[in-house]
Amino acid sequence: MSQRSDILNLTMDELSTWLNQYDIKSYRAKQVAKWIYSCQADRFDVMTDLGKNIRSLLTKHFFIGRLKTAKIAHSSDGTKKYLFKLADQNVIETVLIPERDHYTLCISSQVGCAQGCQFCLTAKGGCIRNLSRSEIIAQVRDVENDLPDDSRLTNIVIMGMGEPLANYKNVVSAVNTIIDGDDGLNYSSRRVTLSTAGVASRLGDLGQDTPVNLAISLNATDNETRDMLMPINRRHPIEQLLQACREYPLKPRRRITFEYVLIKGINDSVENAKRLVNLLRPIRAKINLIPFNEHEGCDFKRPEESVILTFQDLLVKNNFTAIIRRSKGEDISAACGQLRVNSA
Repeated sequence: MSQRSDILNLTMDELSTWLNQYDIKSYRAKQVAKWIYSCQADRFDVMTDLGKNIRSLLTKHFFIGRLKTAKIAHSSDGTKKYLFKLADQNVIETVLIPERDHYTLCISSQVGCAQGCQFCLTAKGGCIRNLSRSEIIAQVRDVENDLPDDSRLTNIVIMGMGEPLANYKNVVSAVNTIIDGDDGLNYSSRRVTLSTAGVASRLGDLGQDTPVNLAISLNATDNETRDMLMPINRRHPIEQLLQACREYPLKPRRRITFEYVLIKGINDSVENAKRLVNLLRPIRAKINLIPFNEHEGCDFKRPEESVILTFQDLLVKNNFTAIIRRSKGEDISAACGQLRVNSA
């Protein structure tokens, strides 16, 4: 038997083309996709509406990939952090976050991260490699399969380990399968958000290639501060990034989310809030304020609650939607900026 490959790495077009070379009609690809994404099938021999010859052919060439769950950490607030071990023994973290009546899943796009943001633990070990299309999709598919029947996973955020736009092809391909209502996982594009540290040169492509929501990790209102916090700013300074945001092809009634990690004495002053208002006024924007999650090995501190509320109040008074995002899972290092490459 030839070495088998993960069928999750194939798009619908690629699967149809592969089947056609064996004189199998393209509609069979839709049947396979329904079994994989809607029915959570793990084997081809359960796909009873396919002929035995087709099932045998698929089994000969492919497998249906799952990630190995090395560990699940449980937070006191209901958050679950999955440590997934990949085929090459690298590990990634994926976080399931409970909301009022549903769950949000935070997925990773790389093993580690090369961006070097000073407030983020993930960057400490650098980037080991990109995740494949199948490894991105499997995070959603596998956690879905682990949920109780009465639980609803409705929201996906690509905000875990890695910079999604540094793994552009695989991320966009996976995301488009995640939101495919006919032949994929059937998540609403309005409930899927991709977060970038600010790869301005790819934003135009992203807006054309997928309809999901965009979030920008901004975190500063001047280049000097952002250069220090986020080295990517030296390649894509604030002016360039915000110009790309102004030109971004936003869908009707959508806004770009700007994430702003509030760090004591660094970017939390009233003057910073006023500059943020001026920077974002020309953009259809909403703002997530994220009080810094303190962690070992970083000297940054979380601002006092009064400072956080004053910052928010100024934004609201200037007609911005500004939400303080209270991170969950801090007790299991699953909060924003705390994911890192662990060993099982």
